[in-house]
Amino acid sequence: MNLLGDMLLLGGAILTLLLSGLWIPFGIALVALAYLYAFGGFSGFKALGLVSWGSMNSFTLTAIPLFLLMAELMLKSGLSDRVYRGLSRIVQRLPGGLLQTNIAGCATFAAISGSSVATTAAIGTVALPQLKERRYHRPLSTGTLAAGGTLGILIPPSIAMIIYGSFTETSIAKLFMAGVVPGLILTGLFMTYVAIRSMLQPSVAPQQRESIGSRGWLETLNDLTPFATLIVLVMGSLYLGFVTPTEAAALGCCLAVVICAVWGNLNVETFRAALANTVRVSGAILFIVYAAFLFSYAVGVAGLADRLTAGLVGLDLGKISFLLAIFVIFTILGCLVESIGMMVITVPLLYPVLLGYGIDPIWFGVALVLLIELGQITPPLGLNLFVIQGISSEKLGDIVRGTAPFYALIFTVLGLLVAIPELALWFPSQMSTR
Repeated sequence: MNLLGDMLLLGGAILTLLLSGLWIPFGIALVALAYLYAFGGFSGFKALGLVSWGSMNSFTLTAIPLFLLMAELMLKSGLSDRVYRGLSRIVQRLPGGLLQTNIAGCATFAAISGSSVATTAAIGTVALPQLKERRYHRPLSTGTLAAGGTLGILIPPSIAMIIYGSFTETSIAKLFMAGVVPGLILTGLFMTYVAIRSMLQPSVAPQQRESIGSRGWLETLNDLTPFATLIVLVMGSLYLGFVTPTEAAALGCCLAVVICAVWGNLNVETFRAALANTVRVSGAILFIVYAAFLFSYAVGVAGLADRLTAGLVGLDLGKISFLLAIFVIFTILGCLVESIGMMVITVPLLYPVLLGYGIDPIWFGVALVLLIELGQITPPLGLNLFVIQGISSEKLGDIVRGTAPFYALIFTVLGLLVAIPELALWFPSQMSTR
């Protein structure tokens, strides 16, 4: 079969299975095994044991459950309430009030969670009751939380970057640092939009400024100190090259236990709940990663990646035209496929093509995460939308209406990355790594 036929067959089969409701790892694995059999018969299965062992026997992937446990400890012990309360005192005088706290809170929690859904749930659970009580504009309230939650996979640590790095053998520490500046820029754009919207339409964000005395500032310092300490120690040690990403995750877990015991309500019950949820989420993510390695192996054995690379390079598209085409494809896929599933399906195919065009894999990792972020808030499968709907009981259409303006801001950051690649590449070039 020719290249186009193979691509249509694989893509169509995976999309059909996923849209039918089959769980992502089963859909990917079934297509991979069927393609492997079609290409090499039963002899193609001989190396599956070795592939299975090699895919999961990874020191790098160990960072995923560790970072998830760190975030779960913070969430279950109630410390997400404290960060929201502390930040609300700082940003309450900005146009937008608590809407600004939504964005700032998501950005702060993102620096310890690594997960978009976890960030959305943690801040949304705390924020929505207060926003409802103070009569903030409902669509914009839910929109800032759903969009702000996407910062969870751009600002390091990032589960998506760990998975991307494991597929492409790219330095995860450098991927983490590459996300810092774009993450801060995106946070700034989100907050700027909220400020402008609030000034043009004051009714969306009622101003309820409270005076903060010296005692209030001390309480704010006490609320934010645990997070600041954790972020500085974990990410600082990673930037300086003292630890690997997996060691940084382990260090973060140990520090989180201490912080939650001192500032939170950590006990045996909350610790057990954090462990249980970490196991569930980690198992789901790693099962998808395993299925993706099977898919990558099948594609490699069939030589599809090599043929795709030769075919696309042979079209003689310019780099900008190629990137625009990739952005369009990922935007469409984001509406149809869950974010990690979208990444693990496409990266094994696209990575050799990227190298053929001379595109830096660290830069592309950041661009890919931005596109994954967009998929988290676009219907019909945007997970952040459903998380907020479950917490708020709002109509999905109202949540989408409040989130839609943030799509343009994500594309703005993508455009800045294309125009100024150093926004993602300068920070990693300055760091020491192990």
